[in-house]
Order: sequence, then C-alpha cells, then structure tokens
Amino acid sequence: MKLVVDTNRIIAALVKDSTTRKILLLDEFTFLTAGATSLEIEEHKMELLNKTELTDDELNTILSVVFSRVHVVSDVVLQSKMPEAKQIMDSVDPHDTPFIALALAVENDGIWSDDQHFKKQNRVRIWRTADLLTLIRKGLL
Repeated sequence: MKLVVDTNRIIAALVKDSTTRKILLLDEFTFLTAGATSLEIEEHKMELLNKTELTDDELNTILSVVFSRVHVVSDVVLQSKMPEAKQIMDSVDPHDTPFIALALAVENDGIWSDDQHFKKQNRVRIWRTADLLTLIRKGLL
C-alpha cells in the first residue's frame, strides 16, 4: 500500500516510540511525503528536542530511520497539481495543500493523517491511524 503521509504523523513517530512509528517501519507500506515536511521538521527541531528530551544525536538517528522509510518527493512533482490542490484545501488549511497536490500527482492509495482538516475534502481518500491498524489486524495488506 502506497500512502502520502503528512507531517503530523512523522512528528508523532519522532516524539515517541508509538503505533505511528511502528506503522512507518512496516514493509507492507510505501510512504511518500512532500518536501515541505523536511523543512517543517527542521524548523521545529528545537521544540522536538525539548519535547522528547532526546539528544540531538538521538533525534537525528530516529529521523534517519524514519526517513529511510518515507520518500520525500520533490516539490517539482507537485507543481502541476498545486492549483487544483489549492482549490480543494487552501480554504480549509493551506498547510495541507502540498499533501493533496502530492496525492493528486503520483499513484497512491490516499493520505495517512489524523488531521481532521483532510476530512473536509472528498477528492483524496484519507486513512486514519485506526484505519491502518484495522487493515494490519485483519491481514488485509
């Protein structure tokens, strides 16, 4: 299953050894994210260090592991779908627009996010963590 993953799910995987981190490490999934994700994580790195109480080296190690499983797609790939994505998401949450654009630009099964803003659109399928856990438990992957 190939999913676009939003920044919040990746941050959740960084903050603690959680269900989100375990899902990100499963071979049954291929994960994609927009280039904006790396920038956003870098912008919030100090906050993440404070929140997690990890050292810089520990956080970098976890980042490395997570990004070995999440493919960052160049913003160039998204550009052709940004106008459509803006029509869909900008009025709801413009920070989510690149993820919609990515989902429209490449072959995938939807977006993995627990962000309720995504539910306000119906163009791209949204998978919550609970939905993925159901698939895993039922062996449907």
